[in-house]
Amino acid sequence: MNTLLAPLINSWKTPELRKKILLTALLFVVFRIFAHIPIPGVDTVKLKALFAQNQFLGLLDIFSGGTLVNFSVMALGLNPYINASIILQLLTIVFPSLEELSKEGEYGREKMNQYTRFLTVPLAAVQSIGMYALLKNQGIVATVSPLTLVTMILTMTAGTLLAMWIGELVTEYGIGNGISLLIFAGIVGRMPVVLGQTVTSVTSEYVTNIVLFVVLAVLVIAATVFVNEAVRRITVHYARRIRGNKVYGGQTSYLPLRVNQAGVIPIIFAVSMVLLPSLVGGFLHQVRNPALANFGKLLTSLFNPNGVAYNAIYFLLVIGFTYFYTAITFNPAKIAGEIQKYGGFIPGIRPGAPTAGYLNYILTRITLAGALFLGAIAILPSFARQISGVSTLLIGGTGVLIVVSVVLETVKALEAQLVMRNYEGFLKE
Repeated sequence: MNTLLAPLINSWKTPELRKKILLTALLFVVFRIFAHIPIPGVDTVKLKALFAQNQFLGLLDIFSGGTLVNFSVMALGLNPYINASIILQLLTIVFPSLEELSKEGEYGREKMNQYTRFLTVPLAAVQSIGMYALLKNQGIVATVSPLTLVTMILTMTAGTLLAMWIGELVTEYGIGNGISLLIFAGIVGRMPVVLGQTVTSVTSEYVTNIVLFVVLAVLVIAATVFVNEAVRRITVHYARRIRGNKVYGGQTSYLPLRVNQAGVIPIIFAVSMVLLPSLVGGFLHQVRNPALANFGKLLTSLFNPNGVAYNAIYFLLVIGFTYFYTAITFNPAKIAGEIQKYGGFIPGIRPGAPTAGYLNYILTRITLAGALFLGAIAILPSFARQISGVSTLLIGGTGVLIVVSVVLETVKALEAQLVMRNYEGFLKE
């Protein structure tokens, strides 16, 4: 335990890092205050009941940082910003100019961040309109005048920009990635409420199930840490080169290939696809045409979140999107070219195309392990509900993956800050 808390304890002892931690905590408080300021005209009781029944909306609430379930001024939270980041990342594959810009160091990153901010504004406005239409159909929001609707859209768009600004402040002046930490704060912030609901509803017959659930949760967290940190190390030798009186190369390094190369993105894509039929079915179910209404009932029954068909399709989609996202973010031919450019080679493999083929061979096989793990994490809530019988304690596998990933990244950031300051002290001496 002391080893795990060592980075935090040592950071608190460092005055500069202590200021960063306190600033991060203050920005969290500001974010959570805005998360509880609701937009007028919303029935929050019906809204929470809707979110409890709909996994897609629950996922949106996770990525909004817990602000959507309250329909606060930050109702959309960070969803438009995350969507803009994913869209821009995909566009770098389509447009070579964006790919070149992303490689131009600090300037390129600043320009890409600027484009992401610009794209966030229209996405936030569109999502505001969609959210209003969805809640209006559910009877949660009453029909409003055009001026009131425009005001509501502007409020939610401004809330998204404010959340994005707070996240960037945390990244620049605080500790870790601000956007990830705000999502982490939203997930963790709901845990006391969930635990309170479980304690008030628990009976003696469910005590054993809760113990089983806790054991299962510990195993899942341990597995998530293991897979998230697992890498396949590819040995790379660099040939010795002589230029004038200097000798370059002659070293051995490793190319780390992560088992979970895609992170949580495949689950986001898959859950959006698998829950779309049930949303369409719910809409068609209210149509007066009998044929469309029956088709809506069929879609709703087939894609029931507790059904076998739903979980099977969800599992396969996660695997497919894992391979897809890994393929667009990791280019074996490009990596092989960089290795050859600097005089490197993999022992037993010729440079160039054979190296790219070998990297693709390794990546395809280790991605299968990562894809199967993500698929298991995605359908975990359904099985946990059936095994333990406890529904109130369930935080989706996506939430567990985000929490574990953010904690690991933040600890690494603290350790890096400590190492850097120790190194600076050594230079001063």
